Amino acid sequence: MSAPADQGTRPLLSVRDLRIGFGDKMVVQGVSFDICPGEKLALVGESGSGKTITAMSLLRLVPQAWATGRAVLDVAPEGPRDLLTLPERTLRGIRGQDVAVIFQEPMTALNPLFTVGDQIAEVVELHQALSRAQAWQRAVELLDSTGIPEPERRARSFPHQLSGGQRQRAMIAMALACEPKLLLADEPTTALDVTLRQQILDLLADLQRRHGMAVLMITHDLNLVRSFADRVAVMEHGVLVEQGAVAEVFAHPRHAYTRKLLDSRPVRDVIEPVPQAPALMQARGLRVSYPVPRPGILGWFKPGEFVAVKGADWCLRAGQTLGVIGESGSGKSTLALAALGLQPASGVLQVQGQTWAFKAKADKHLRRVVQVVFQDPFSSLSPRMTVGELVGEGLDIHHPGLDDRQRRERVLGTLADVGLSEQMFPCLLERYPHEFSGGQRQRLALARALIVEPSVLVLDEPTSALDVTIQKQVLALLQRLQRERGLSYLLITHDVEVVSAMAHHIMVMKDGEIVETGPAQQLLAHPGHAYTRALLAAATPAVAQGG
Repeated sequence: MSAPADQGTRPLLSVRDLRIGFGDKMVVQGVSFDICPGEKLALVGESGSGKTITAMSLLRLVPQAWATGRAVLDVAPEGPRDLLTLPERTLRGIRGQDVAVIFQEPMTALNPLFTVGDQIAEVVELHQALSRAQAWQRAVELLDSTGIPEPERRARSFPHQLSGGQRQRAMIAMALACEPKLLLADEPTTALDVTLRQQILDLLADLQRRHGMAVLMITHDLNLVRSFADRVAVMEHGVLVEQGAVAEVFAHPRHAYTRKLLDSRPVRDVIEPVPQAPALMQARGLRVSYPVPRPGILGWFKPGEFVAVKGADWCLRAGQTLGVIGESGSGKSTLALAALGLQPASGVLQVQGQTWAFKAKADKHLRRVVQVVFQDPFSSLSPRMTVGELVGEGLDIHHPGLDDRQRRERVLGTLADVGLSEQMFPCLLERYPHEFSGGQRQRLALARALIVEPSVLVLDEPTSALDVTIQKQVLALLQRLQRERGLSYLLITHDVEVVSAMAHHIMVMKDGEIVETGPAQQLLAHPGHAYTRALLAAATPAVAQGG
């Protein structure tokens, strides 16, 4: 399937009948598309659809993969060249110079042992005839062009010293170091909150216009596609099933898979909790602070203080979902850590009328009452433990009297509750986390939390790393479990669609303070605080355009 953006424009990149495989297994089958100079093309699909492998194979960045077909890059003065047949030495000159990449997770893509300035300067030195001092100055200028404050100081920072948004900007600066003609952006905003996401998109669009480069965006975020791309190409199981102008494809999708993706927005299916239901968790004047170094001689005697949560008051009732939204650094995760009894805090925080003692024996009962599901199940589940060991670990602590048969029945029953069974996965309990997809791993993490029959689940961005269709399934599962078990959720998220589908009550946090709180539907329809309005505006412009 081929659909050039403009028949009168010579394509910058022309891909024809691209086939990619590992050994005797083909994972991408006969993909064809064009990208013209200055064009933004979005390649969309679920995890496993082949979109990232398609993009990375253009520069032969996928180890052990073979590729056939043609991928012709037409850049002056060399003219048309097939990337799939070029020798490695020539291809190294093209990477970064003519075609650059922004990877999905900058924390793993950036070297933790070198400052971001050194890493950007290295790219400049590699491709341009500049001295070390000139390359460093160029690195600072690039950081400044991406909107990072104090670029000279940030250039001397290591990746872990930057926020998520700043690391992503550093990756963009590195990618633009040699003013490439084509930028491959692999899920560049997946892990960012809505305001940072919009800032990065605006930045990319501005840089794209200024430099006249083309962008191939790999994403599963349809709202991002609506607001950013000129054309969209949809992939399913390694096959390009549909492509065309964004407005046309979204308004009149022809393929069933495209329609499925467009229909995958979260659906609100919750019941209202009983009025004046008992409070399971409540806080009054909750304050969390961290010591920080103080400049000057005073810092020798007394450290400074950073207050992450400032006097928060809130209440979570039985059967209720309390959504906490805000930007990165707003204090959401710190509040969740305090609720879990993992972070000391001042003020009052009670779980079923008891306070955290921060002693293993005294807190054992509360550890069963309050469980957590983390953002990334792959990193929160031990790769060395089987499913049976992972899910059943809580029983060893809270129900040590169960025999092997009873333990196995409890584990299998809980897995069945979250949609995983031995009929679907033979030898389920003997499998390891890497044998499951992202959505299935999140179900495992949920089963691990549910096995001890908690009353409260702290959900820390439980769907932000999942595709839209899998996200919809996991949210529907959480809604069903809440109805059946009467669970209460403390939902930490930056996704307005998720909080709209799940929450009964919402708290909005900014710089450690709760700036607005109220019933979910009322607050979303009529936000009172300027910050809440800014959050909603950043999250919904594409939705409004797309219907």
